[in-house]
Amino acid sequence: MQQFTVPQFIDVEDKIIGPITARQFVIMLCGFLLIGICYRLFSFTAFIMIGILIFGIFGTFAFLKINGMPFHFFVLNFAQTSKRPSLRVWNKEFQKDLTIQEEKETNISEVPVFEQRHYTASRLAELSLIVDTQGVYRGEVDRDIDIKASQTKEEDSEKNKDKIELVN
Repeated sequence: MQQFTVPQFIDVEDKIIGPITARQFVIMLCGFLLIGICYRLFSFTAFIMIGILIFGIFGTFAFLKINGMPFHFFVLNFAQTSKRPSLRVWNKEFQKDLTIQEEKETNISEVPVFEQRHYTASRLAELSLIVDTQGVYRGEVDRDIDIKASQTKEEDSEKNKDKIELVN
């Protein structure tokens, strides 16, 4: 039997620079670029205040994990959860109104009634064989139908020949 190696620790991100992963590196790089832009645009005191704020925000997004998941996933999950209603109430009266309207819209006489067919075990086995062979095996009942259909086609062709001879 052939042996396969099973990958271990697939949920651990690859480290590229020391203990820093590629995701953390890119996030911090964007933060440092934004801090550099702030250095060119603002005075030194405003730059220090904004730079510390930017460094804190990007550092949080890069390195903080809550319940084993990165912080940006936590923020996205929190936003999605806050959008949904926290309390779901089933309005029984609303459900009754819908059923009354549906009964008025549909007439019972318009609904077709289908008879239930009960198949024997041998017929089910035959149907499964037809499905397994992808239609190559036609089945006993289908063969009888095919034979009757071919006989009626032959009779029809003979009648047409008679009509053609009468016309000529």
